[in-house]
Amino acid sequence: MDNELCEKLYRTYYLRVYSYLLSLSGNPSLSEELTAETFYRVFKTKASFKGEAAIGTWLCAIAKNLYFDEVKKRGRQEELKDEIEVDSGPESDILEKETSLRIHTALHEMEEPYKEVFELRTFGDLGFAEIGAIFKKTESWALVTYHRARLKLQERMGKS
Repeated sequence: MDNELCEKLYRTYYLRVYSYLLSLSGNPSLSEELTAETFYRVFKTKASFKGEAAIGTWLCAIAKNLYFDEVKKRGRQEELKDEIEVDSGPESDILEKETSLRIHTALHEMEEPYKEVFELRTFGDLGFAEIGAIFKKTESWALVTYHRARLKLQERMGKS
């Protein structure tokens, strides 16, 4: 799938997929994140559209699967939280600070534009359109760059 086609697909169906996810989750932040992940997966894997349904329906089906995966994941996390007594003592504080330091160290070592895009999205709470405008790029460029940055950060966190 070439970049022009990806861009057109994203511009045409972003709002539909986002609205669908918002109706499922009721959470704008989660909906935006899963919408981005939907398009990222389609572009990254070069998923093939077989024509068995409308393109919008196909994208919403991918989005729905991602949403249910997220619900399952969060459900398991909640179950674990219920089972494990969380210690809020000094050991817990030290562990939190160490984790934070690892994240910021990995971010510091990340190359541009991934570092800045990730920080603008995560810490600046900017949308992909705003990030794209800052870099004088498209919204889909910002979306893909953010997801690549996330993957790079996860990879670096896994190594350390």
